Amino acid sequence: MSALDRHFILGYGSLINGESRAKTGETGKVWPVKLHGFERHWSVMSVEYGMSSVAVIHAPEKTCNGVLVEVPYDQFPLFDEREKGYQRAVIDAKQLTTYQDHPLPEGTYWVYHTDDVIEPHHECPIALSYLDVILSGCLEHGDDFAQDFLTLTKGWASPLLNDRKAPRYPRVQPELPTERLNTLLAPVTTLSIKELSVTYES
Repeated sequence: MSALDRHFILGYGSLINGESRAKTGETGKVWPVKLHGFERHWSVMSVEYGMSSVAVIHAPEKTCNGVLVEVPYDQFPLFDEREKGYQRAVIDAKQLTTYQDHPLPEGTYWVYHTDDVIEPHHECPIALSYLDVILSGCLEHGDDFAQDFLTLTKGWASPLLNDRKAPRYPRVQPELPTERLNTLLAPVTTLSIKELSVTYES
Protein backbone atom coordinates (compact mmCIF):
# COMPACT_ATOMS: atom_id res chain seq x y z
CA MET A 1 0.00 0.00 0.00
CA SER A 2 1.43 3.40 -0.97
CA ALA A 3 1.46 6.37 1.38
CA LEU A 4 -1.26 7.99 -0.74
CA ASP A 5 -3.58 5.12 0.13
CA ARG A 6 -3.14 5.51 3.90
CA HIS A 7 -5.49 7.82 5.77
CA PHE A 8 -5.44 9.01 9.39
CA ILE A 9 -7.92 10.89 11.57
CA LEU A 10 -6.74 13.17 14.38
CA GLY A 11 -9.00 12.34 17.33
CA TYR A 12 -9.01 14.97 20.10
CA GLY A 13 -12.15 14.00 22.08
CA SER A 14 -13.95 10.68 22.46
CA LEU A 15 -11.98 9.24 19.50
CA ILE A 16 -8.96 9.19 21.82
CA ASN A 17 -10.70 6.28 23.57
CA GLY A 18 -10.02 2.92 21.87
CA GLU A 19 -13.31 1.31 22.92
CA SER A 20 -15.23 4.34 21.71
CA ARG A 21 -13.52 4.27 18.30
CA ALA A 22 -14.37 0.59 17.93
CA LYS A 23 -18.07 1.39 18.34
CA THR A 24 -17.96 3.37 15.08
CA GLY A 25 -15.69 1.49 12.69
CA GLU A 26 -12.47 -0.32 11.99
CA THR A 27 -9.28 1.51 12.95
CA GLY A 28 -5.58 0.70 13.13
CA LYS A 29 -2.49 1.90 14.94
CA VAL A 30 -2.50 5.05 17.08
CA TRP A 31 0.12 7.77 17.65
CA PRO A 32 -0.30 10.29 20.52
CA VAL A 33 0.47 13.77 19.16
CA LYS A 34 0.09 17.50 19.61
CA LEU A 35 -1.74 19.39 16.87
CA HIS A 36 -0.53 22.93 16.21
CA GLY A 37 -2.67 25.64 14.67
CA PHE A 38 -5.92 24.59 16.35
CA GLU A 39 -7.48 25.25 19.77
CA ARG A 40 -9.91 22.89 21.52
CA HIS A 41 -13.08 24.30 23.12
CA TRP A 42 -16.21 23.01 24.74
CA SER A 43 -19.00 23.84 22.31
CA VAL A 44 -22.63 23.02 21.57
CA MET A 45 -22.31 20.97 18.37
CA SER A 46 -25.79 19.43 18.46
CA VAL A 47 -28.77 19.75 20.77
CA GLU A 48 -29.85 16.17 20.01
CA TYR A 49 -28.38 14.66 23.18
CA GLY A 50 -28.67 17.72 25.43
CA MET A 51 -24.91 17.94 25.95
CA SER A 52 -21.88 19.78 24.61
CA SER A 53 -18.83 18.30 22.90
CA VAL A 54 -15.24 19.29 22.31
CA ALA A 55 -14.43 20.94 19.00
CA VAL A 56 -11.32 22.52 17.52
CA ILE A 57 -11.12 25.81 15.66
CA HIS A 58 -8.28 27.33 13.65
CA ALA A 59 -5.97 29.28 15.97
CA PRO A 60 -2.48 29.93 14.56
CA GLU A 61 -0.55 30.15 17.84
CA LYS A 62 -2.48 27.46 19.73
CA THR A 63 -2.08 23.71 20.31
CA CYS A 64 -4.18 20.77 21.45
CA ASN A 65 -3.38 17.11 21.96
CA GLY A 66 -4.95 14.01 20.50
CA VAL A 67 -4.23 10.76 18.73
CA LEU A 68 -3.50 10.12 15.08
CA VAL A 69 -5.51 7.02 14.18
CA GLU A 70 -5.15 5.01 10.99
CA VAL A 71 -8.59 4.50 9.42
CA PRO A 72 -9.28 2.57 6.21
CA TYR A 73 -10.77 5.02 3.73
CA ASP A 74 -13.87 2.88 3.25
CA GLN A 75 -14.64 3.46 6.96
CA PHE A 76 -14.69 7.26 6.58
CA PRO A 77 -18.48 7.49 5.95
CA LEU A 78 -19.02 5.93 9.41
CA PHE A 79 -16.79 8.51 11.08
CA ASP A 80 -18.28 11.35 9.04
CA GLU A 81 -21.69 10.33 10.38
CA ARG A 82 -20.37 10.20 13.94
CA GLU A 83 -18.85 13.67 13.54
CA LYS A 84 -21.91 15.18 11.88
CA GLY A 85 -21.91 18.96 12.35
CA TYR A 86 -18.11 19.19 12.00
CA GLN A 87 -16.12 19.83 8.83
CA ARG A 88 -13.40 17.37 7.84
CA ALA A 89 -10.21 18.98 6.53
CA VAL A 90 -6.68 17.88 5.63
CA ILE A 91 -3.89 18.86 8.00
CA ASP A 92 -0.18 19.01 7.26
CA ALA A 93 2.36 16.68 8.86
CA LYS A 94 4.27 19.80 9.97
CA GLN A 95 1.36 20.65 12.28
CA LEU A 96 1.99 17.52 14.37
CA THR A 97 4.59 16.70 17.00
CA THR A 98 4.73 13.32 18.70
CA TYR A 99 4.78 12.49 22.39
CA GLN A 100 7.24 9.70 21.67
CA ASP A 101 10.22 9.64 19.35
CA HIS A 102 8.51 7.35 16.82
CA PRO A 103 8.26 8.89 13.36
CA LEU A 104 4.75 9.49 12.07
CA PRO A 105 3.52 7.37 9.16
CA GLU A 106 3.18 8.85 5.70
CA GLY A 107 -0.32 9.39 4.39
CA THR A 108 -3.19 11.88 4.42
CA TYR A 109 -4.12 13.36 7.81
CA TRP A 110 -7.63 14.64 8.57
CA VAL A 111 -9.25 16.55 11.43
CA TYR A 112 -12.89 17.35 12.19
CA HIS A 113 -13.19 21.02 13.08
CA THR A 114 -15.69 23.86 13.33
CA ASP A 115 -15.60 27.55 12.43
CA ASP A 116 -17.53 28.81 15.46
CA VAL A 117 -17.74 27.96 19.13
CA ILE A 118 -21.13 28.03 20.84
CA GLU A 119 -20.59 28.10 24.59
CA PRO A 120 -22.25 25.29 26.57
CA HIS A 121 -25.37 26.28 28.49
CA HIS A 122 -27.71 24.61 30.98
CA GLU A 123 -29.71 22.83 28.28
CA CYS A 124 -26.48 21.53 26.68
CA PRO A 125 -23.92 21.30 29.51
CA ILE A 126 -20.65 19.40 29.58
CA ALA A 127 -21.77 15.86 30.48
CA LEU A 128 -19.61 13.67 32.70
CA SER A 129 -20.66 10.53 30.81
CA TYR A 130 -18.89 11.97 27.74
CA LEU A 131 -15.97 13.47 29.64
CA ASP A 132 -15.31 10.14 31.40
CA VAL A 133 -14.89 8.43 28.02
CA ILE A 134 -12.44 11.08 26.82
CA LEU A 135 -10.36 11.12 30.00
CA SER A 136 -10.14 7.33 30.28
CA GLY A 137 -8.93 7.36 26.67
CA CYS A 138 -6.32 9.98 27.57
CA LEU A 139 -5.08 7.77 30.40
CA GLU A 140 -4.38 5.04 27.83
CA HIS A 141 -1.48 7.35 26.86
CA GLY A 142 -0.35 8.33 30.34
CA ASP A 143 -0.96 10.94 33.02
CA ASP A 144 0.89 13.73 31.18
CA PHE A 145 -1.32 13.25 28.12
CA ALA A 146 -4.45 13.42 30.31
CA GLN A 147 -3.21 16.57 32.05
CA ASP A 148 -2.50 18.13 28.65
CA PHE A 149 -6.09 17.42 27.61
CA LEU A 150 -7.34 19.35 30.65
CA THR A 151 -4.87 22.22 30.20
CA LEU A 152 -5.30 22.54 26.43
CA THR A 153 -9.12 22.68 26.48
CA LYS A 154 -11.02 25.97 26.85
CA GLY A 155 -14.41 26.40 28.50
CA TRP A 156 -14.18 24.64 31.87
CA ALA A 157 -16.23 27.40 33.50
CA SER A 158 -19.25 26.25 31.46
CA PRO A 159 -22.13 24.35 33.10
CA LEU A 160 -21.18 20.75 33.86
CA LEU A 161 -23.62 17.97 34.69
CA ASN A 162 -22.93 14.74 36.54
CA ASP A 163 -25.25 12.60 34.43
CA ARG A 164 -23.75 9.24 35.42
CA LYS A 165 -27.07 8.06 36.91
CA ALA A 166 -28.86 8.88 33.64
CA PRO A 167 -26.17 9.19 30.94
CA ARG A 168 -26.82 11.52 28.01
CA TYR A 169 -23.83 10.36 25.96
CA PRO A 170 -24.87 7.56 23.56
CA ARG A 171 -21.46 5.81 23.67
CA VAL A 172 -21.27 5.90 27.48
CA GLN A 173 -18.96 3.40 29.23
CA PRO A 174 -20.69 2.82 32.58
CA GLU A 175 -18.12 0.23 33.68
CA LEU A 176 -15.38 2.87 33.96
CA PRO A 177 -13.82 3.32 37.41
CA THR A 178 -14.45 6.97 38.22
CA GLU A 179 -12.24 7.63 41.25
CA ARG A 180 -9.12 8.46 39.22
CA LEU A 181 -11.20 10.51 36.76
CA ASN A 182 -12.76 12.52 39.60
CA THR A 183 -9.29 13.35 40.95
CA LEU A 184 -8.24 14.68 37.56
CA LEU A 185 -11.46 16.64 37.10
CA ALA A 186 -11.69 18.24 40.55
CA PRO A 187 -9.28 21.15 39.83
CA VAL A 188 -10.86 22.17 36.51
CA THR A 189 -14.62 21.66 36.83
CA THR A 190 -17.38 23.61 38.50
CA LEU A 191 -18.57 20.52 40.44
CA SER A 192 -17.72 19.85 44.08
CA ILE A 193 -16.01 16.63 45.18
CA LYS A 194 -19.38 15.48 46.51
CA GLU A 195 -21.08 16.14 43.18
CA LEU A 196 -18.26 14.39 41.30
CA SER A 197 -18.43 11.34 43.57
CA VAL A 198 -21.82 10.22 42.24
CA THR A 199 -21.03 7.29 39.98
CA TYR A 200 -22.69 4.89 37.54
CA GLU A 201 -25.31 2.37 38.67
CA SER A 202 -23.69 -1.04 38.99
